[in-house]
Amino acid sequence: MYSTDSAVPQKLAAIKISPADDRVEQVVRNRLIFLMSGGAGEAATADYQLQMNITSVRADILDDEISAVLKPSRVTVTATYSLSSIKDSKVLKQGTRSVTALVDIGNQEFAKLRAYRDAEDRAGRELAEFIRADLASVLGR
Repeated sequence: MYSTDSAVPQKLAAIKISPADDRVEQVVRNRLIFLMSGGAGEAATADYQLQMNITSVRADILDDEISAVLKPSRVTVTATYSLSSIKDSKVLKQGTRSVTALVDIGNQEFAKLRAYRDAEDRAGRELAEFIRADLASVLGR
């Protein structure tokens, strides 16, 4: 599936990804483009279309105020996606994937915002790895 002799890398590089609606979706989209093209960027001509919808949810792990310094939380980034062939609009793969990143939140407002953003970035990059593996398995058949 991942060998250079197979056609999977060329097929992955021929996937057009839908535009991003927000920052977290842009993180996932950028990482997918990098992973699928080997760093060459998005293909000028595409054989496949990937539609994605990314959501990000922030939640506290503990509800009580045990620690006055750090509060454990989590960020869950979920992707719902669909891969289809451009020439016949046949859906090749539909799926949903989620990744959770744990984060400790401090009392400072900027540090809190930055910690959540870093957690979303970590989860988004990992989510892109999972989606790429799913797509490679479908295109390798």
